[in-house]
Amino acid sequence: MTVNFQYVNTDVSETLSAFITEKLEKLANKFEFIISAQVYIKHDDKDHKAGKICNIELSLPGPRIFATSNEREYELAASETINDLTRQLKKRKQVYKTH
Repeated sequence: MTVNFQYVNTDVSETLSAFITEKLEKLANKFEFIISAQVYIKHDDKDHKAGKICNIELSLPGPRIFATSNEREYELAASETINDLTRQLKKRKQVYKTH
């Protein structure tokens, strides 16, 4: 699985990239049909309580899966986004099993 990162309005962080890649690799081991991931890390200056946004789009057979979250820290946003993706992937896997 290939993981592409794009940082918008924020500095590139190797530790954050490694953290997200590790989580996505675990997801790819569990759901073998994942092809690639696009990760967008954004900072919103207008949102003072949160403002750390993580968008992840997974490419797989059929429609792509997308999740986003806005938290006060990038790690929390990434974890929440991956949890949302996991729920969507479980539903998709059930669809694959029925056909």
